[in-house]
Amino acid sequence: MTDISIREAVPRDCPLILDFIRALAKYEHMSDQVVATVELLQDQIFDQHKAEVLFLCEDGREVGFALYFHNFSTFLGRAGLYLEDLFVLPEFRGRGYGKALLRRLAQIAGERGCGRLEWWCLDWNRPSIDFYLSLGAQPMEDWTVYRLTGETLKNLAKS
Repeated sequence: MTDISIREAVPRDCPLILDFIRALAKYEHMSDQVVATVELLQDQIFDQHKAEVLFLCEDGREVGFALYFHNFSTFLGRAGLYLEDLFVLPEFRGRGYGKALLRRLAQIAGERGCGRLEWWCLDWNRPSIDFYLSLGAQPMEDWTVYRLTGETLKNLAKS
């Protein structure tokens, strides 16, 4: 019988967190965009508490992860949870592990009094879209994501 558990990441997990980030980036064809380091993850996740990480384990082996943090809805007047990354190793998909991670995040959101749980999904990622829809998640319409990074972000800050 398979033993399934979900655990919170601890500082010694930073190399493993980075491994999952790299695996996700490879899946999303974005490996060239990963600049995170073990040291940066240690600082941001554990020293500054900017994000949190859950691992889903099968028989003691980490086979999935979720990285999330709080956001805030002014309309609801409450914090929410934003899921930045959800990834299950390919050979472990189809076993309900993604759903288990999302269920745990929904529980955390409820325990913390959050008004919602939300995330983005790449438009081409039909398997994930279908999975999210099967859970009752609703795509946001009439909204476009905007982003400032790198030099553009620095230039705005200096202006």
